Amino acid sequence: MRTREGGTPGEDGAGADHGLAAESARASGMAEASGADALAGLIRGDLDDAVAVPPPSGAGRAHPWCSGVVALAGRGEDVVCHEAAGWAVRYASYDETTDRGVELPRERWLPVRRDTVFDLASLTKLFTAIAVMREAERGTLELDAPVARGLPEFGAHRKQDVTVRQLLAHTSGLRPELAFWAEPTASARRGLLWREEPLTAPGAAYLYSDLNFLAAQFLLERVTGRPLDVLVREGITGPLDMRDTRFAPPSAWLPRIAATEDQRGPWGRLERGMVHGTAHDENAFAFGGVAGHAGLFSTAADLGRLCAALLDGGRGVLRPESVAEMFADHGVPGRPHGLGFDLGQPWLTGGLSGPRTASHTGFTGTSLVIDPVSGVYVILLANAVHPVRTWRRGNAPRAAVADRLAGWVKSWQRLS
Repeated sequence: MRTREGGTPGEDGAGADHGLAAESARASGMAEASGADALAGLIRGDLDDAVAVPPPSGAGRAHPWCSGVVALAGRGEDVVCHEAAGWAVRYASYDETTDRGVELPRERWLPVRRDTVFDLASLTKLFTAIAVMREAERGTLELDAPVARGLPEFGAHRKQDVTVRQLLAHTSGLRPELAFWAEPTASARRGLLWREEPLTAPGAAYLYSDLNFLAAQFLLERVTGRPLDVLVREGITGPLDMRDTRFAPPSAWLPRIAATEDQRGPWGRLERGMVHGTAHDENAFAFGGVAGHAGLFSTAADLGRLCAALLDGGRGVLRPESVAEMFADHGVPGRPHGLGFDLGQPWLTGGLSGPRTASHTGFTGTSLVIDPVSGVYVILLANAVHPVRTWRRGNAPRAAVADRLAGWVKSWQRLS
């Protein structure tokens, strides 16, 4: 990927006939760079506001939106801005009696940097969806075939007609989640899913569900004979040189990883204390940190590589027709949804919103927006659950950075 500071140099004009064109291009480039500088300043202000303690007056919140945050905006291969603010690690625990975070000694706080690694939470689902599309390209599975064709256990309890496409579009009818974290063995955890019955007929309604992507994971692992983390590494992160993206990061990464939550009852399901470097999602943690719905860790720069590849027709990862399929509507009337990606959703995508705008969020405070019409994307990674999930409120910073990028798009379109 190219940054504005280290972009690919152009060639000098070779004759007088090119003089006006070259001058016009230089002027346009200077104006675009100036606009990008302004965009970076605006986004930096949004990030500073998100982490402010206490929040700015009139912000309507008792706590900062997050402890730390990174935002990256890009157009194609070019990074337009990449900003960071706040703290990756600040709190030792949470005091529920005072609703205050118990801070670590100041010398142990870790600032967020542009290369800070975040728990992606449900952004993991996008990688699982891409892995499914890769196997569909190979003919290992079919999107409109029943999941039970490749995973017979799944077909019990009225799930025999649920298709792979319905898993990725959240129209299977399965409930949002189950208490896998409470089961003592891997077999018992999978048994919960085998025994589950859809709440609605497959294809009849939209219902966001982690179970869909756990089922997709188990199907992928069955038909390929390979675990999900290997499929993601060899099929997605490896080809795209996403070296800071993986499940279950090693302990050597810990100084770069943003902490999440003091996880315990009654707000959490497990008694884990401050979670740092392992999957925040209790069910993903129960599955060993590798799960189809959550568990991946990554940086904004790595996710930018993925966005750029998808905007370039899936370069290195998928065929263009597969990307188009992911960004198409496979939802139900009144609730559009792509394969893995959400569509539209102005509450998140702000001024970039449109029927083809693809996006997703993660519970920890992560989000990703891709606009195939203008060719831009914006990523926001935050630890909005640090020190506790009950501080997590609303989506204003997510929409704000999308609005800023949309304004920049309009500016350079006027110059084009």
